Amino acid sequence: MARVGQYCIDRWEASLVDLASRKPLSPYYPAHPATLQRVYAVWQVESRSSGVEQARAMPLPPVPPWQRAEFQPVAVSRRGVVPNAYLSYPVARRACENAGKRLCTEDEWLRACRGSAAAARYVAGRCNVFRSLHPAVVLHGHASFGHTDPRLNLVVDAVTGPLLRTTGELVACRSGDPGEEIYDMVGNLDEWIADDKGVFLGGFYARSTTRGCDARIASHAPAYYDYSLGTRCCRDLPSGQPAAAQ
Repeated sequence: MARVGQYCIDRWEASLVDLASRKPLSPYYPAHPATLQRVYAVWQVESRSSGVEQARAMPLPPVPPWQRAEFQPVAVSRRGVVPNAYLSYPVARRACENAGKRLCTEDEWLRACRGSAAAARYVAGRCNVFRSLHPAVVLHGHASFGHTDPRLNLVVDAVTGPLLRTTGELVACRSGDPGEEIYDMVGNLDEWIADDKGVFLGGFYARSTTRGCDARIASHAPAYYDYSLGTRCCRDLPSGQPAAAQ
């Protein structure tokens, strides 16, 4: 984690592991057992019968055996991994709490993001946002279709590469002071914050926004989830205590 004032924030967007086994949960499915089973069952049918020809030829990503039973998500902050999407607000909050952390408040999230002009201002190509391809258009012919499709974040732009990047892959997309860098607060995945009404910040890779840290969506219910939604966690820092290593 990185220290910002009297709190710490994850350097990288959350990837999830199972609480008991500590094995990684697939980033392409909801981190809730019943929801995962429902999504997988639906898309086993839909993937073969809907969308463009390219989509129908694209297999679903596998579900790990340990994710087919009951599990509890735990948020971890790691560089170089695919961050977990398909998170609802309750699942994001639980994942942070299971890690001994919590969701960041809006003020905390914004303070961390705005700590460096490198991320606060939009500069084309610096962060993974405002990409020219939309995965739902590629697979389903329309940006508003198929948002729970587990294959969306596997779409690759032939010129610029995967639409969803691994954590910290774009090293210039960082906030924070030297030694306390925080990555991908703008773009890659939208990030749930601690607001029971349902708010996420930062924009995701295909969102057409140039607002940088100020990109904000508050139009979805807390139970909403799709391929664009992840999170990162915060933790209080007692006065005088150094920032903890992640």
